Amino acid sequence: MFCTAMHPGKFARTITAAAGLIGMCITTALAGSVTGSVAEVQAHKHLGAASCASSTCHGSTTVYKDSNVMQNEFSVWQESDKHARAFEILKQPESQAITRKLGLSDATKAQVCLDCHTDNVPVALRGEKFQLQDGVGCEACHGGSENWISTHTNKNVAHGDNLKAGLYATEEPVQRAKMCLSCHMGTKDRMITHKIMGAGHPRLQFELDTFTWLNPHYVIDADYISRKGEFNGARDWALGQGVAAKNLLEQLTDNKTAWAGIFPELVLFDCHACHKRMGGNTWAQRPSTGVGPGVVRLNDANLVTFRHVLNVVDASAGARLREQTRALHRATTVSRDATTSAANSLKGTIEANLAKVSAFPFESASLGKVLASLLRDAEAGDYRDFAGAEQAALAAQSVVTGFEASGAIDKANADRLDILIDNLNTSVANGDNFQNARFVATLRALVQAAPR
Repeated sequence: MFCTAMHPGKFARTITAAAGLIGMCITTALAGSVTGSVAEVQAHKHLGAASCASSTCHGSTTVYKDSNVMQNEFSVWQESDKHARAFEILKQPESQAITRKLGLSDATKAQVCLDCHTDNVPVALRGEKFQLQDGVGCEACHGGSENWISTHTNKNVAHGDNLKAGLYATEEPVQRAKMCLSCHMGTKDRMITHKIMGAGHPRLQFELDTFTWLNPHYVIDADYISRKGEFNGARDWALGQGVAAKNLLEQLTDNKTAWAGIFPELVLFDCHACHKRMGGNTWAQRPSTGVGPGVVRLNDANLVTFRHVLNVVDASAGARLREQTRALHRATTVSRDATTSAANSLKGTIEANLAKVSAFPFESASLGKVLASLLRDAEAGDYRDFAGAEQAALAAQSVVTGFEASGAIDKANADRLDILIDNLNTSVANGDNFQNARFVATLRALVQAAPR
């Protein structure tokens, strides 16, 4: 169910922007040692999706008027959320071909696949109704339910009490970002490696605000806000970029995962820096990297986009992030130690500013400044890498949605901006056909039409 009152037009644009992404829906559980959000999800027994399917729990076909939740969440997940079919994807010929190339026999039994396509908790944490075949079910995101399943729909039990019992705080944007990233980017504890990509796995991308609204099974109404706090999509986009950038740096600085033989782990680098046509003499400088031709650039898309967040929240922090990102690019051409040192400095800057970003209101005036900052980089040539342009387009989408939600524009202007957002999404719909000049011109048209 989609809350159009909060996010008019967001759902349709999100589906366009994310086409092809959700075919690789993945969960957060790991079979081995885990840390962070994944460990929290695995802290208690998982009773299985069937435990949530009762009509008096979340399996109703209609919305309950007198409940503090809709109680049709299971039905929505089962019918329209591709996470519910994540395990079934493993049976497809393409998935089986990937596992064969990796030297594995069956994608539905390989741990590296199950860790991503189902709620693959250890056997000791599986209840009687638990089934791997359920795919990415309720507890993959909301945590093992053994201690809160009987209380979380009870109006007389505070949400905070359910959190203490093991319910995962998906309403918190930083926690939600960690949850999504543990699948849609991978972490130092479970790398989605270049080897897996080389075997045929689709390229991954992530943007928190977009992913939040892909297949929602909740409504942000007065009751939601009273229990879980205000929702702000632009803030979630901003925090998601910071958490994603930090996650990249954590992978880059981890000695066990950042190297594969004599090479660094290439999944951390920009795909299109290598996977492009050999002819045509198309190389061009990206001003913010400071590196020349022939250098395989890090995939700094989230770092670049988080800089635009800080440019509005704290301009001095934004300038510092830009210089530190440039230093990181240069360090990759010097040594492993230099790269680790530069990455740790960057990580410190991000960590020091997340709370400030979380408290920032992201009102209409600041959203206009974000768009202007995006355009400045675009016109300077900093979106020649497709991944960066893709994130800039997703950022613009969240900003425009923020304008609409705040009432800063009337319906006619909202419709016009929606069309321009669709054009921008089209310009980054296919990395093989990406044209930087077209993207910049489309972004310019959007910024000129947006509120100032």
